[in-house]
Amino acid sequence: MNARQLEVFRAIMRHGTLTAAAESMNVSQPAVSKVLRHFESQIGYRLFDRLGGRLVPTAEARLLVGDADRIFREIEALKVFSDRIRDKQLGLLRVAASAPATFGLLPMAAERFRRRNPGLRLDLVTLPAEEVSERIVVGDVDLGLTMATLDQPGIRSEVIGNAEIIALVSPDSALVENDRVGPADLENETLISYESNTHPGQLLDHAFQAKGLVRKTQINITLSIAAAPLVQRGLGVALVDGLVPWDSFGNLVVQRFVPRTTLDIILSTSTVLPKSRFVREFTRDLKAAVSDIER
Repeated sequence: MNARQLEVFRAIMRHGTLTAAAESMNVSQPAVSKVLRHFESQIGYRLFDRLGGRLVPTAEARLLVGDADRIFREIEALKVFSDRIRDKQLGLLRVAASAPATFGLLPMAAERFRRRNPGLRLDLVTLPAEEVSERIVVGDVDLGLTMATLDQPGIRSEVIGNAEIIALVSPDSALVENDRVGPADLENETLISYESNTHPGQLLDHAFQAKGLVRKTQINITLSIAAAPLVQRGLGVALVDGLVPWDSFGNLVVQRFVPRTTLDIILSTSTVLPKSRFVREFTRDLKAAVSDIER
């Protein structure tokens, strides 16, 4: 039993003759007759008797027609649902990102993506990089965006841009007069930044060592966004990634940090599990967002 057979059966039940049923379906009468014969052969009993040029439903047909109508309506509903997916009126894309990427890139990429795909659901999850990799491996997310390479089997990582480390200072700091801030400028400042066992912390340690200095962090943070309220309260100067839109945090001043130190922006996907058909499209939107912030 298939959908075409049910469609023919319902048309004959409704119109009473093969010719009328064929006309309602825009097919030939022999085609309808052939489908009906195959259907009756498969189910093992007759559905119609001929009487005065019309097809009269058998008792078995009357029993069958109620469920046939219900099933056919469900098939039609499924077809409409499938068409909506095809036309991008329905769908799902799941993205996991570290905090800087969540604040700095996802809003711009999501705006582009949603403009073209207003009917799609977009799930955005903010996680540490190691959890992003786990979600990709088990298939909980379609795409990951981090500031560190996810070095794990089954994951493909691509560098799509970079973000500079910047100095975040309060407006009343003497450093606002500088056009840039270097390790020597921070010798007598309370430093807010990442621990040395993190990737950005190690990069900053090397930057200080290149100037013959040792980085001494008095307030350690794990999320760059956590530096904003600390600097606003005058607790120190922060060295954090420049991907977060710091200008939206009110009275914070962003200064260039030298020597130039950058963090890669990494896009990761599974090499094993099938990808959502929207991954490639959202990837283009992310790359466009990176180009915007790098200008």
